Parts: sequence; C-alpha cells; structure tokens
Amino acid sequence: MTGILAATDDDLSDFTVEIADQVETFVLATREIAAAEDPDLAISLLLLQVSQLLLAGGRLGAISDVVPDERFEPDTGYDPDVEGLRTSLANLLEPIDEHAALFDPYASEPELFTSRLSDDIADVMSDLLHGLAHYRAGRSIEALWWWQFSYLSNWGSTASSVLRALHSVVSHVRLDAPIDEDTRVEDRLLAETAADAATTTG
Repeated sequence: MTGILAATDDDLSDFTVEIADQVETFVLATREIAAAEDPDLAISLLLLQVSQLLLAGGRLGAISDVVPDERFEPDTGYDPDVEGLRTSLANLLEPIDEHAALFDPYASEPELFTSRLSDDIADVMSDLLHGLAHYRAGRSIEALWWWQFSYLSNWGSTASSVLRALHSVVSHVRLDAPIDEDTRVEDRLLAETAADAATTTG
C-alpha cells in the first residue's frame, strides 16, 4: 500500500488554486501548440507540457480522497468540444501520431494496443476542461474531486502513455536513431516482452 497525505480544508483551498493554474497552463499551451503548425517544435513543447501536467497529477494522487460538497455531481452543461484540437494535433503529429501502448502493466494479462497521440491528448484535455467548468463556476472542491478522480481513472494513465511516446521520439531524434519500421517493430516486441514478464512475475 502507498502512503496517503492528509489535507485540511485550508490546505485544499490553496492546493486547488495551484492545480487549477497548472491545468489552465496545460490547456492554453496545448491549444497554442496545436494552432502553431510547427511539428518539430510541437514535440518538444508537448513533452514539456505533459511532464508538467503529470506533476500536478502526482500531487493529486498523493493526497487523501477529496470528498465533494454534493452527493451528485452538478451539471456542467455541454461536454467540452475537443474535436478541433484532436484534428489539429492529428495533422501536426501525423508521422508519429500512432504508437504502441500498454493498458495496465499489472493486469493478469497485460494488454498491448495501438493508440494515437492526438486522441490521447484530446481525451486528457476533455477531462481537464470538465474540471475547469466546475472551478470557473465556483465549485472548487467539485473541480478538485473531479481532477483527482479522473487522474486516477483515466487521464493519468493516458498522459503517462503520451509522455512515454513523446520521450521515445525525442530520444530517437537526439540520439540519431531514426524511427523507421524496424525500430517500431523492435519497440513493439520490447513492450510485448515486458508484458509477458509482468504476467510471469504477477
């Protein structure tokens, strides 16, 4: 079991503001990156932004469960529209958009699947914007609860997968190891080997 950090109401007030700032920074920066249409710069900037977002996620995962004020989640209105962002990122990242990912390394039968950076980032953005809708409506604790819950259930693992893929791209480029088809096959085999090892030791 992992240790959980307890937080008082006063702690949560300042903490929520800090998390909201980190979320808004990611949202604004990612939209600007997608609109800039500069693939080379986009990869490095996305690596930075996703890394910083996961720092916020780590902080959310380290504190005790946030209990919302209401028993049922208040309606935030329409779901955030992230299709434009998804399309822009798909065009921007087209050569590297598709990547291999591992669903759960501790599952009894780890599942390797193919995902897309554009889909993953848009999915993360949707979760974050949902929480921002609560925050901007003055429901700070509801926003914090949602960000923590969705971090643990969805966007944390999705953003981690994005970070792994972006890190791989940057590593290949900086180490003069182009991502060709052979490299993709090798990466997939390594992931499958890791999955098999997790099954064997599980």
